[in-house]
Amino acid sequence: MDAEPITPLPPHDPGRTVFSQGWRQVAFLHWAVDPGAVAPLLPPATRPDLIDGTTYVGLLGFRGVRAGVLGSPGLPYLGTFPEVNVRLYSVDADGRRGIVFRSLDASRLLPVLVARGLARLPYQWSSIRVTGGGQRWDYRVRRRWPGPPGRSAELTVRVGERLVDPSPLELFLTARWRLHQTAWGRTLQWPVEHEEWPLHRAELVHLSDELVAAAGVPIAGRPDTVHWSPGVSARFGPRRRVGRA
Repeated sequence: MDAEPITPLPPHDPGRTVFSQGWRQVAFLHWAVDPGAVAPLLPPATRPDLIDGTTYVGLLGFRGVRAGVLGSPGLPYLGTFPEVNVRLYSVDADGRRGIVFRSLDASRLLPVLVARGLARLPYQWSSIRVTGGGQRWDYRVRRRWPGPPGRSAELTVRVGERLVDPSPLELFLTARWRLHQTAWGRTLQWPVEHEEWPLHRAELVHLSDELVAAAGVPIAGRPDTVHWSPGVSARFGPRRRVGRA
């Protein structure tokens, strides 16, 4: 089946809110990768999502704020912490585009335990700092548990002009309305919605990364695209099996 259109706003309502979180000061680094190299890393019943014959791996750093469950307003302390993730781009048998997380690092242990235990997401408890302001932002992460401990990444970006009309590639990499994952022997999907990303071009000032390779994705050199956003507020709907509406 052909993939659904790429849209800057969600094409569906995710239903009742299961989880919500604000994503702030988001740095997006992306590398073009061979679809055949990442296809084995995706859940069954999904395949790499392609644009111009290639797919991408993303390294993202941001501050998560006021995570909440079941429509609650979110917690100011336990629900607010920096995160770094490595993600791939997927499409399922019904043509629904999504994201597959290869790793998610977060600095608050309790949310990591909950996400690993209840949501079966590959969270890691890590030491993370997001610092900066204005045009320059720094992201630092070092893994603690379950590891292997010591894996790290450091990145610094300089924020440029706001994108008034994002390109098809920029929408492909950021306008994602579903999470695909494997849990309990099944391939599942989580619908998500948020406002349109306010995207900026960005310049990579510094990068030292061990996380993408640790996620099993072969890359070489500097990223092909770098973007930054002040952020959005997102909410996830109920999880469903792939193949069901």
